Amino acid sequence: MSTFLPRLALTIGDCAGIGPELALRAMSNPEISATCRLLVYGNLTLMQRVAEAADLGLPPELAVIHHERWPSDNLPTTGPILIDTPFTEASTLRPGAVSPACGLRAFEWISMAVRDIRAGIADALVTAPINKAALHSAGVPFPGHTEMLADLCGSTEPPCMAFYAPDMFVSLATIHEPVAKVSGLLETAALQRIITLTAEACERLSGNRPRVGVLALNPHAGENGLFGSEEQDVIIPAIRAAQQAGVDAVGPLVPDTAFTWLFSGKLKPFDAYVAMYHDQGLIPFKMKAFDTGVNITLGLPVIRTSPDHGTAFDLAWRGQASPASLFSAIRLAVRLTKERLNQPGFC
Repeated sequence: MSTFLPRLALTIGDCAGIGPELALRAMSNPEISATCRLLVYGNLTLMQRVAEAADLGLPPELAVIHHERWPSDNLPTTGPILIDTPFTEASTLRPGAVSPACGLRAFEWISMAVRDIRAGIADALVTAPINKAALHSAGVPFPGHTEMLADLCGSTEPPCMAFYAPDMFVSLATIHEPVAKVSGLLETAALQRIITLTAEACERLSGNRPRVGVLALNPHAGENGLFGSEEQDVIIPAIRAAQQAGVDAVGPLVPDTAFTWLFSGKLKPFDAYVAMYHDQGLIPFKMKAFDTGVNITLGLPVIRTSPDHGTAFDLAWRGQASPASLFSAIRLAVRLTKERLNQPGFC
């Protein structure tokens, strides 16, 4: 009896960053090949250039299919597949440089991958890092993957950006927003939904009912309104609503002491955390699990994971970038796919 291998749509991200070489390493890794089939959305010319520059080589079993002939009924039964989308700049673009061509291609590959997942051609999405400046220069109207995927999936509710490692789980109430706008974006019902999504995802990943710590926005958790009213007006009502819905949520936690357990040797007091804005949650998470952390999007109709780092233009095409976080993202996507197939509606 053959082992089921999930089909993962892997987009190579920004061409000028480390995404292409990370994809090459994933395609050539025996452990990855034994657990899934990679459908890689990118460009053959570019991958050949990156392979030569980074001294990596193309995987010997790589099958290349032109995007106009994809999907094909005559697919090989083993090895990774590159869905090749030719574009003029692939032979001339340089690593480490913001380029509209790179931003546009990244968006097109993500769009193709989502289309194929929704059509049942692939089971889950794994995305290599994109560059927000390149997206903007190409006229792509999204600040990042999370917002883009919500639009491509036709989601009626905003998704939740979360970060998973075996011993830490953090989600964000707001995503790629200026700090000056965070207060005005916090809303009780939306925050309750984030708390609930976080608890559900954490329970499915751990198998246990989680205790969720919800961070405050202001210093000293607002000091009873002295340093801000967001805790009383929004955060506490959201926590209480989540509790009434059955979630073991606690807070608002004083932000500057919420993660002291990381370096004290003590057991973590919470199974998951909800942060009010990007850096509030990402600084402690990346200090704990930078090489193994995975970005996971909650609340989408598709499974999506990603490395927890950016394009690293300073390392691009040198063969020096660690694939650890991408490999973790692939492993998690495989796990989520198998659990979803056993439990309809998992994600």
